[in-house]
Amino acid sequence: MKRKVIQIDQDKCIGCGLCANACMQGAIQVINGKATLVSESYCDGLGMCLPQCPMDAIQLVEKEAAAFNTARSNIKLKSAVSTGPACGCPSAQTRVIEQKDEGQAPLGSQPSNLRQWPIQLHLLNPAAPYFQNANLLLCADCVMAAYGDFQEKLLKNRTIAIACPKLDNIQGYVEKLAQILSLNNIKTIVVARMEVPCCGGITGILKQALQMSGKEIPVREVIISVDGKIK
Repeated sequence: MKRKVIQIDQDKCIGCGLCANACMQGAIQVINGKATLVSESYCDGLGMCLPQCPMDAIQLVEKEAAAFNTARSNIKLKSAVSTGPACGCPSAQTRVIEQKDEGQAPLGSQPSNLRQWPIQLHLLNPAAPYFQNANLLLCADCVMAAYGDFQEKLLKNRTIAIACPKLDNIQGYVEKLAQILSLNNIKTIVVARMEVPCCGGITGILKQALQMSGKEIPVREVIISVDGKIK
């Protein structure tokens, strides 16, 4: 029978696994570092995995294929993730943090370079004052733990948004970031990510957000190795 199933371009695939996480039927697995359709009968043809791919490596094609195995419907249960801040939650309350130059810090006491709150991309208010005329740091969660010079070399004098391209709601991130770029005069963007393939998705999020916003902003990518070095 002819029906729609996904097709994965192995040359474009970076093995991030975001498509596998999005597939409700378990039709996609990462095998030998590449996303692979394990069986056409597992694919429902709805294409829920397409918007999750940061490399545009997946497309829907109509072809002769085995019928969809309905027994696999809803094999995974996922909860929806809100793209907006939780009303009344202290973690989402917008705050500008004024940092004072107090000279040499006491031994063992390093002042923070954080300029705003919150920092998680899902919680950020696109109209927050700290975005106007800002230099933006779009940062994968793990970078802050891996890179010892994070505060001084990356965070200082930048407004930050953190995200995890593997575990979080990617489409929500794209839309929120596009709003931030559209509403504000962002001067420069630094993307900081880990060297692992799945973390490349954060660069894909920014690429989609820039296209959606229609903005042209200078971008620099910083890749951190798992042992804490800039690659």
